[in-house]
Amino acid sequence: MPSVIPADSVGLVTPQTLHFDIPLALSCGRVLESYDLVIETYGTLNADASNAVLICHALSGHHHAAGFHSMEDKKPGWWDSAIGPGKVIDTNRFFVVALNNLGGCHGSTGPVSINPASGEPFGPEFPIVTVADWVNSQARLADRLGIRQWAAVVGGSLGGMQALQWSIAYPERLRHCVVIAAAPKLSAQNIAFNEVARQAISKDPNFHHGRYYAEQVVPKTGLALARMVGHITYLSDDGMREKFGREMRSGKLSFDFNPQFEVESYLQYQGERFSTAFDANSYLLMTKALDYFDPAAEHGDDLSAALSHARCRFLLVAFTTDWRFSPERSREIVDALVAAGKPVAYAEIESAHGHDAFLIPSPRYMDIFGAYMNRILATLPSNEGRA
Repeated sequence: MPSVIPADSVGLVTPQTLHFDIPLALSCGRVLESYDLVIETYGTLNADASNAVLICHALSGHHHAAGFHSMEDKKPGWWDSAIGPGKVIDTNRFFVVALNNLGGCHGSTGPVSINPASGEPFGPEFPIVTVADWVNSQARLADRLGIRQWAAVVGGSLGGMQALQWSIAYPERLRHCVVIAAAPKLSAQNIAFNEVARQAISKDPNFHHGRYYAEQVVPKTGLALARMVGHITYLSDDGMREKFGREMRSGKLSFDFNPQFEVESYLQYQGERFSTAFDANSYLLMTKALDYFDPAAEHGDDLSAALSHARCRFLLVAFTTDWRFSPERSREIVDALVAAGKPVAYAEIESAHGHDAFLIPSPRYMDIFGAYMNRILATLPSNEGRA
């Protein structure tokens, strides 16, 4: 817990819940008649609303991207290393908005929310949502906040897919698109990992076909296994070797099936912690949103055609040991943007941290990211004409 709030922190923050009564038509054909989005904001919106940055979260992320909710918090928000006064996304200059997406389990409308039609939690009846649905809801959020155009939409992993979708669906509503450790669509291998995770959850005896709320149980084992599988894909072989090697907890073999290697204990700890902090139905929804993302599909599988109407500038960042979304996948997006004649910068960062590298403030990553964000600051409409 912080004994003193660091000077470069946004400090103590309070989430806001915004209610929307205008029905939202979803890609699956269903309609959400009304819904809530939970957000946090950092910094101050300037007079012409030109300094707003949207932060899109990854699979298990949420609205709490920076700062602390109380002095008792053990850790700050999930991207506190990048968001704050004087940091890469400088809240002295930018107005930053982070949200929990629809279908999430941190306050926005999702499976744990009460279905007005039944008076019970939606559970498995909550509709499948897509990246396009999220972006449509985020556009309404921008309207509510009085933001006609984002200075930048920024995201890593699944968040990067949302940023890319913004450039396609609302080309006039963002000036810069920052896509970090993402892909234009999932590979068959990635879909397979997601299916293993879903099977682990759905086969848990406490899952009850997604209606475990009524049974007052949680499919902890399945959710923990899903997280363990996912966590392995977020790390690199080099990173795991460096962190764990073949170190044993007791220093010797016990010749039984209890955890003996440090990496086993680490994965079990991560799975157990996640199983009490995240909703299983939400995890199923988030992995499906990942699977379904494929903006080129509506353009004859031509990604450059899908991006042809984009008006913003792009920054793509990839990490050398990320095998979940390898640099090759980022280069696919870069090549498509170049073919479409769009302005794009690309950086490939040496890192031993695998997919998780987008959350770790390594010096070269922060230097490149920061330089790009400073360029955005220098070209804010409110700065035009200044010496």
